[in-house]
Amino acid sequence: MYKIIVDSCGELTGEQKQDGHFQTISLELEVGGVRIVDDEQFDQADFLRRVRECPTCPKSSCPSPERYMSAYEGEEEHVYAVTLSKELSGSFESAQLGKRLYEEEHGTDKKKIYVFNSRSASIGETLIGMKLQELEEAGKSFDEIVETTERYIDSMNTFFVLETLETLRKNGRLSNLKALIAGTLNIKPVMGATKEGLICQLGQARGMTKALEKMVAQVIEKTKNCEKRMLAISHCNCPERALFLKEKLESLATFKKIIILNTAGVSSMYANDGGVIIAV
Repeated sequence: MYKIIVDSCGELTGEQKQDGHFQTISLELEVGGVRIVDDEQFDQADFLRRVRECPTCPKSSCPSPERYMSAYEGEEEHVYAVTLSKELSGSFESAQLGKRLYEEEHGTDKKKIYVFNSRSASIGETLIGMKLQELEEAGKSFDEIVETTERYIDSMNTFFVLETLETLRKNGRLSNLKALIAGTLNIKPVMGATKEGLICQLGQARGMTKALEKMVAQVIEKTKNCEKRMLAISHCNCPERALFLKEKLESLATFKKIIILNTAGVSSMYANDGGVIIAV
């Protein structure tokens, strides 16, 4: 028996939500003094409205170690936690501390727990969850699954283009200069994640369509053996952009599968209305 815990920055598919092996640990959002739990009740439209109307930047807070410790309970012999990049959030450290607290209380004889730093976010976490389930269902040992999944994470790439960089800038993820230039000249940076899980700029283009096309070019350039890889696209309230990306990618390469998901709360906070993310 196994359990895959994904913090709520990762979007679960409909199948994963119905699958008893998956559990989401919610982060909390705050906008205009209102605290919002990033769970199944999250209302993206209402949240985006609040963000537009609020003069201050929305914030997020990670789950407590006790929340993770509680999630590790159960009959499952193998438990895996997948968190957004530890360079962007305290979720990974909370999950690690929750593991230590659980093991201090219950020991390590009956249950094996491993915490993965996704070095990504959003649908990057989703793909890692899928890989874990694939390996578990194939009957691999716990150690094999951990080793193979860490290699998989190392091979992954994350890309994104946002309509606005304001939330990233206000949260200290970008310099004021980059955000100012992008806003003033309608330049849309093509962003990505470093191998350590930090945000980096890969390129830029004038206008959203050209930026999306440049992101597709980056995906094709950096992805080897496309036919063996799953690709995921998440979008914040812009399904037409996600479909545009899917069609462009399919015209250039054959992927094992492409899935499209709408962003949950934390991803919506950073992507903002109109943002799109690719993980592969």
